[in-house]
Amino acid sequence: MLDLRADPIALTAALVDIPSESRHEQRIADEIEAALRAQAPWFEVVRNGDAVLARTHLGRSSRVLLAGHTDTVPAADNVPSRVVDGLMYGCGTSDMKSGDAVFLHLAATLAEPSHDITLVMYDCEEIESSANGLGRIERELPDWLTADVAILGEPSGGFIEAGCQGTIRVVASAKGTRAHSARSWLGDNAIHKLGAVLDRLSGYQPRNVDIDGCVYREGLSAVRIDGGVAGNVIPDAASATVNFRFAPDRSVEQAVDHVREVFDGLDVTLEVTDAAAGALPGLANPAAASLVAAAGGQVRAKYGWTDVSRFAALGIAAVNYGPGDPNLAHKVDEHVDVAAITATTDTLRAYLTA
Repeated sequence: MLDLRADPIALTAALVDIPSESRHEQRIADEIEAALRAQAPWFEVVRNGDAVLARTHLGRSSRVLLAGHTDTVPAADNVPSRVVDGLMYGCGTSDMKSGDAVFLHLAATLAEPSHDITLVMYDCEEIESSANGLGRIERELPDWLTADVAILGEPSGGFIEAGCQGTIRVVASAKGTRAHSARSWLGDNAIHKLGAVLDRLSGYQPRNVDIDGCVYREGLSAVRIDGGVAGNVIPDAASATVNFRFAPDRSVEQAVDHVREVFDGLDVTLEVTDAAAGALPGLANPAAASLVAAAGGQVRAKYGWTDVSRFAALGIAAVNYGPGDPNLAHKVDEHVDVAAITATTDTLRAYLTA
C-alpha cells in the first residue's frame, strides 16, 4: 500500500513507479483510494470511474480544493523512477505525480487544517477534453467541486502560475483545380494558396497582455500542413491547421473573430475544430492572495491551457502550483528537483495551517 505519510519525495517515486498512461489509471486509483481510506479517516472518500475524491467536514469557514491528474503521457523507457544528483527522473515526475504526492501527503498528515480540504485525483487529463475526468466529475458530482480556491498541482517551477491561456485550433482550407504537373497552367494549385496564410502568420505581431501583474504572451502558429495527391499532380485541396493561444481577457468568440480578421481577404475557408476558454488570474480573491503570500509572492502567468479554466468557469479562483518544471513535461528525460518537492510541501503546509 502507498504510504501517504512518508516523505513526499519517496511518495513521488512510488506514484511514478505505477504506470498510469491515460485510460489506464485503474491501478493507481485503486492504490490511492485504499491508502486514503486507511490513512486519512477524517476524509469522506468516493470513487468516480478512475478518479478518487476525498473531502473533510470540519466546519471551517473556507474550503481549499487540491486537484491533480494521475495519468501520464506514454512512457518512453523512463519507468521506474531513479534519483541522480538530487533529480528524480521518470515519466510523470514533473507532470504531475510530484504535485500529486504533495497533495496526498498533506491530506494524510494534516488532521487539523485551517480550511476544509477537498482532494480530487482525476484521470485522462493528458488526452482529449471530452475524456477528462474532471469534466465527468463536474457533470456527475458537481457539489464536489465547490470551493473558495482551487490549487492544481501542475508543474509550475515553484511559482504560483495564475490563470491560463485560452486555445483554439482553426483549419484554413484552400481549394484549387487538379491537373497534371506537366501542364500545371491547366490547374489551380491549392498548396500555393496557403503561401498567403503562412505570410500572414510570419508577419503576425502577438500581444503581451498584463492582467493583475501577470503578463500573458499570445501566439498564432501553424501546427500542421496537409495537401498533395501525387508527385505528378497539381493538388486541388490543401489546408493549414493554426493554433491560437490567447490571453484570458479574450473570450473564445473574440479569439475566433480575431483569427478571422488575421486571414481576412484570403482565398481560404476557416473551420474551428477545437476551443477552450482561458482563465483570469483571480488573485484578488482573498484565499488566492493568501496563497500568493505563503509562496513569497512568486507569481507569473500560466502559458498553456490547464484545468484552472474549468474552475474559473464555475466562479472559483484557481491557480497552478506544483514542484515540477513545465519545460520538462512529457520529455524523455522528464525529471523533478527533489528539493522542490520538499519546498512546495512546506509552503502548502504553512498555507493550509495558517
